[in-house]
Amino acid sequence: MRSIIWLFGQLLSPTARRFHRSLEHPAQAQTEVRSKICNLLVRSAYGKSLGIKSVDDWERVPIIEYEDIRLLLNSLTPEPILFYEKTSGSRSAAKLIPYTRSIKQSFSSMFCVWAHDLIQHGPKFSTGKSYFCVSPQIDSSNSGSNAGMVDDSEYLDRWLQILLKPFLVSVTGIDRLQTAEAFKQKLCLALLEAENLEIISIWSPSFLQVQLDYIQSHRTELVELLRDRISDRRLQLLIEQDIPWTKIWQKLKLISCWDSATAADRATNLRSMFPNVMVQGKGLLATEAPITVPLIVAAGCVPVLDQVYFEFEDLDRKIHLLHELEIGQTYAIVLSQKGGLYRYRIGDRIRVTHYYLNTPCLEFLGRTDVTSDLVGEKLHEDFVRDVLDRIPEISGSSFQSLVPVQAKIPHYVLLLDRINHDNQIDLDKISIDLDRALAQSHHYNLARMLGQLNPVEIIVSPRIPQAIGEAKIRSQKWGDIKHQILSHRPISPEFLATLKDLMRSDNLLL
Repeated sequence: MRSIIWLFGQLLSPTARRFHRSLEHPAQAQTEVRSKICNLLVRSAYGKSLGIKSVDDWERVPIIEYEDIRLLLNSLTPEPILFYEKTSGSRSAAKLIPYTRSIKQSFSSMFCVWAHDLIQHGPKFSTGKSYFCVSPQIDSSNSGSNAGMVDDSEYLDRWLQILLKPFLVSVTGIDRLQTAEAFKQKLCLALLEAENLEIISIWSPSFLQVQLDYIQSHRTELVELLRDRISDRRLQLLIEQDIPWTKIWQKLKLISCWDSATAADRATNLRSMFPNVMVQGKGLLATEAPITVPLIVAAGCVPVLDQVYFEFEDLDRKIHLLHELEIGQTYAIVLSQKGGLYRYRIGDRIRVTHYYLNTPCLEFLGRTDVTSDLVGEKLHEDFVRDVLDRIPEISGSSFQSLVPVQAKIPHYVLLLDRINHDNQIDLDKISIDLDRALAQSHHYNLARMLGQLNPVEIIVSPRIPQAIGEAKIRSQKWGDIKHQILSHRPISPEFLATLKDLMRSDNLLL
């Protein structure tokens, strides 16, 4: 099998070599990809409506956001639209992104570069057995022939899907399940049967944590179902009070997942659970486009510059090109891709960490619009993250989310899976410390002093992450569910009461 993996790497070599040549000449590569994208724009009804006749007219193309084109989706590209893929919609209403053959080829190209780098410079894979996140919509209302992808391997071209199929963990019929419990059981059974599993590729690290928690809490039931399907040795491991995950999947070598911004804590938790496994961040990979790809040789994430044309806005909204970016500076991304999005503000912020060859490596910082503003307090995600990091009792938790609560006098509630404590839990003291820290923000402090906001409260339960995940699956894919350090959407009174009940039943309410 090792020789087959090597041959697969050789098949990917031409794509990888072309990509690395692009990294050596980023300005030239970007000029070439802009010409290809502009040719699509010129031939589209959207381009014709703008009067775009050639790449010389590029500056006349407006920089847009989704709402600007929401009613124009069918006119953005001259190519047939294969389907519309929904974004996760965690911060706003879900968007429908058109997928064409060309944009799928862009994702395939990025995958080839990533896989080649892993085979050449990563762990020594011997089985190649892989799990690619299967993300069904647990919502029958989303069925339909044009509803988008179920298996994340569907981002890839057909030839890659065929080559990868023998290596993938098969979870048959999972797209037809209607409940979260049925989904988790079927997926966990498939993962446990995959004794030779080497690669887990998911989106949010919390997705894997939910499956591990399910196995732990349903181990007796799963053992019965697996009695004739896995070895006696692994059955015995599943019976243990604390399942030794590294022994369950002894060959596991790579977990690919988000590991930056709000996903950083969960990724760190996975690294502690699987100390000998490479937990590699995915870089910035959006429904709209492949943006960056992690390369071991680059020690960071490089932009997919031969498939996507990049422009970057600084704080003054001045536009910079890729080869003009400065190390340490922060920018917002404006991208153009081959599926019909031109000069599109995707809403992501990056920082330039260093250069590899002649191309800047980009670190994802978060969204440009992650603020919460109930009464004018204007809390921002970065500020909230810094505040939580400075409170000792909170710093040990792997799940943290500050959520606004609409009420006669609004307030915030901090949701935690656990807190650091010696003997007695003093939630009142932690709440006071947190409220004082948040009051370092002028607008929050003013709102508190004016009585516009009540003090922050805290809810702690190890079951909170799972409860939040299950509440979101009606509108999001399981693999897309994001851990938000700050939510800008108020929590519903009913769900807030549910979370408080969890804490009461855990005997954590004093």
